[in-house]
Amino acid sequence: MARVLEAQPGSTQLSLVADIFAALSDPTRLRILLALSREDLCVCDLAAVTGVSSSAVSHQLRLLRDRRLVSFRREGKRAVYRLADSHVAALLAQGTQHAGERA
Repeated sequence: MARVLEAQPGSTQLSLVADIFAALSDPTRLRILLALSREDLCVCDLAAVTGVSSSAVSHQLRLLRDRRLVSFRREGKRAVYRLADSHVAALLAQGTQHAGERA
């Protein structure tokens, strides 16, 4: 049991992991992330992909940025969003694969 206890992450890290999974628990945010796993997109394109308003997409992107799941770059007046790193892509791929498995 001591090995198990030693291997447990600290409470701060556990909280951050819980925040990431909470962010992944929303279907709209998942649609945004899955779209960004294909290519970088602006808010208006993400609104078209998800079927929600640009304002709603912006709100979701703010949460995803706060959780370090997405980042963006400026192209003139537009912000173009992308997945933060390959870890996010791997989480999405594994989650999607796991969901498609039969028990």
